[in-house]
Amino acid sequence: MLSDFPIEVVLLATDLQASRNFYVQKIGLEIVRETDYAVWFKCGREGGLSISSSTSGTADEQDQATWRMDDVASEVEQSRFRGVEILNLDLPVIKTVDGIADVRSRICRVVH
Repeated sequence: MLSDFPIEVVLLATDLQASRNFYVQKIGLEIVRETDYAVWFKCGREGGLSISSSTSGTADEQDQATWRMDDVASEVEQSRFRGVEILNLDLPVIKTVDGIADVRSRICRVVH
């Protein structure tokens, strides 16, 4: 069954070089393969992220990929150090403090 296997995320980019530079320099991912049309990055033990050149890019505003980690605050701080702008949100559906949302309380509010 497919549920037994890791999955790879593919994102589309209108500017492949800018996306490549962002994921290498700002996020700190390691390139495992690269062509004129795509870049593949290593993520964790079994995961991966691919960026593919596209004329339209990814038009959706919602999350396209997420990472699971033990220490979110540390990762946010490291991202800030590498120059990633971390935004705080104060919206009806989500609020962040220091760039971190408490999704557990959000889920509880939705369930109750």
